[in-house]
Amino acid sequence: MLVRTKEDGDWEIPKVVVRKGESSVRAVIRLTGEQGGMTTRVLEEAGRSTGTTILNGKSIPQKYYYYILLQKGGSSDLIGFMEFKWLEYSEAVKKVPLKREKDMFKLGREVLKEWEKTHKIKTY
Repeated sequence: MLVRTKEDGDWEIPKVVVRKGESSVRAVIRLTGEQGGMTTRVLEEAGRSTGTTILNGKSIPQKYYYYILLQKGGSSDLIGFMEFKWLEYSEAVKKVPLKREKDMFKLGREVLKEWEKTHKIKTY
C-alpha cells in the first residue's frame, strides 16, 4: 500500500511516529487501526534504515522500521492521507521515488517469500 500525504506529493510507504513507551510494532498496528480502519497482524520485519529530517532548522536523525503486515479485517478507507493505492510489487517499486523505499520493497518481497516457505502459507 502506498499513500500520498500532500496533494502533489510523491507516493510513499505510510509512516508513523512511535510514541514514548510504544514499540514500533505497536505503532504500526495503531496506524493501520486509527488511520486505516483495519485490523492487522505483523508477520515479519522487512528491514531497517536510517536517515535525517530537518525540524526547526535542525537535522534530526530518523530510524525507519519496515514490516510485512497481514490485513485481518476492516475497511480500506484511510484517514489522514490525501490518497492511497494498493499495488502489486512491480508497480509499487516504480511509484516510490526514494531508493530506501525501493530497496525495502525488494527486501520485503524476499522476506515474504521466505516467511511463506517456513509457514507453508501463500499470502496472496
